[in-house]
This record gives sequence, C-alpha cells and structure tokens, in this order.
Amino acid sequence: MKLTTPAATARSASLIDPQSLMSIRSLELRARVVVQGFWSGIHRSPHHGFSVEFTEYRQYAPGDDPRYLDWRVFARSDRYFIKRFEDETNLRCQLLVDCSRSMTFGSLSYTKADYAATLAATLAQFLYLQGDAVGLLTFDEQIRDFIPARHRTGQLRNLMLALEKPAEGRSTDVLAALRRVAETVRKRGLLVLISDFLAPLDQLQKHLVSLSACGHDIILLHVLDPTETTFNFSESAMFQDVESGRALFINPAAARKEYLRRLESHCANLRSVCNCLGVQYDRMSTDRALELALFDFLRARMQLKRRVRRVIKHTGKSQP
Repeated sequence: MKLTTPAATARSASLIDPQSLMSIRSLELRARVVVQGFWSGIHRSPHHGFSVEFTEYRQYAPGDDPRYLDWRVFARSDRYFIKRFEDETNLRCQLLVDCSRSMTFGSLSYTKADYAATLAATLAQFLYLQGDAVGLLTFDEQIRDFIPARHRTGQLRNLMLALEKPAEGRSTDVLAALRRVAETVRKRGLLVLISDFLAPLDQLQKHLVSLSACGHDIILLHVLDPTETTFNFSESAMFQDVESGRALFINPAAARKEYLRRLESHCANLRSVCNCLGVQYDRMSTDRALELALFDFLRARMQLKRRVRRVIKHTGKSQP
C-alpha cells in the first residue's frame, strides 16, 4: 500500500493559476478561494489545522468520536484505540507586510504588492478559521497600519481593508516595523514578515535576535518577481528606481551577470542571518501558486513547533 503525504497530495491537486486568481477583484474572495482550494487539495478537515497535532493513543470509551478510531491498531491488537490530539489553540500571529514602492513592480499582470497582500490575506483567513488571533502591521519608511492580533467579529474585515490600501512609500524600513512589534506585542506568538527585502540588512540580525529572545517564532517570506530573479530583459533601456526616482541606462547583456551575483549574495546573506537564529526563510516568486505558499507556511510552523519541543525536552524546562 502506498502512503500519500500531505505534501504530495497538495502538489498533485489542481492548483489555481496566480494570474487567474489575481483577476478576482475582491481581496477577501481571493483569500477564500486559496484557502478552500488548499483544504480540498490535502483532503483534510478545516477544523484540524496545524494547531491540532496527534500525540498518543488511549483506549476507546463509550461516547468517544468513532472517527478517531485507529483501525490499523485494531487489526493488530483486536482492541479499539483512539488517537489523542493536543489542541494548541490561542496562537497569536502578527503579519508584517511591506507596502513600499519597490513592491509595486511587476512583470506579470499584477505586482509584488498584489501578491504579498493576497498572501497575507490568505494567511489571515486561514488562521482566523482555525480560531487563532491574527493581526497586521503594514509599513514602508514608516508604520502605516497597526492592528493588534485578535480573534473577534470584524477583525478579518479590518485586516482586508488595510491590505487593500495601495503601496506608496518611497523607501523600506524593515527595522522600524520590527521595533514597533518589539515595543507593542508583549505576548509571545508568531511573526510573519512579508517583503522583497530590497533594503540594507546591516541591523536586521540584531532586531531578529531581540524578538527571538522575547519568545516569538519568526517566518520571513521573501517575495520577488520572476524578472527580478532572472533579469531576462533583452534590449538596452532606461531603468528607473521606483522609490528614489533615479534613472540609469543599462545594457542587460552586459549587466546581467553582475546583477545576478549581487542578488544571490543579498539573498544568501538574508538566508544566513535566518539560519543562524533559527528563523524560517522562504523565497517566493510571484508566479508561484498561493496554495503551495500556504502549504510552506504550514510546514514551517510545524517545524518551529517541533524545534521548540526538542529544546524543552532537552532542557527539561516547561514552555512559558
């Protein structure tokens, strides 16, 4: 008998083409379509997301839900056993979304900002349906919107309204966003930072260390347009920095090698910082199906949980 993992099932399922998805004008509807497609792909109940994890067995007792009977154990032992689950609700997640002008670039029919907003909306919808508290911080060179993590009526709609605002900032200050979170988010939780990270990384490690020391789990989602990762322009042209307005005449054939070297160096530095701190890092191209991005988020969250449990088991300390 061949076992099918959730990963294989999700990838073999029919995925929604990002171009078709972005043609849906309503951000909230876009997010709903992705989440519903994700659940259909892995054939799993939406009531048992990543916040519920199998722990052990116990013998069946009258009144237990028969759906959780393990028939393989029954076949071996001729006894009824129930899978026990550890319910880890009350997750608090703060989404940090870059809305600077560099995010307005897009070689497809949509921009990085559109993709990032849809990704954030999808995560918010997913978390909210799990009964978890979710909040949002949008930023460019300053903080734009800050909505604390909560789970209450109207919260999801408020998040969608903030994410629908256009990206207008002239520069990116990731550090200001991290400082604001450190100052205001007192309860430990999950921080998801979504950005193209086209900014200096000098002080990033120090701020991530500070947040990790406060007990936060951190996931960095690095969003880039396919053209940014290949630089597949064919003709010489004037290129303009959308944030500074600076224009430069470039011959792509002559500049491609050095551009790609610098981009890979920048991404490698960012990945190295994350690896040193145990921060999850994923680079995402805007032509990638959002269901796969959601699956990566789920997998990253489970890896972070297992890492915390290994540390707790090794030290013998209880989790705060």
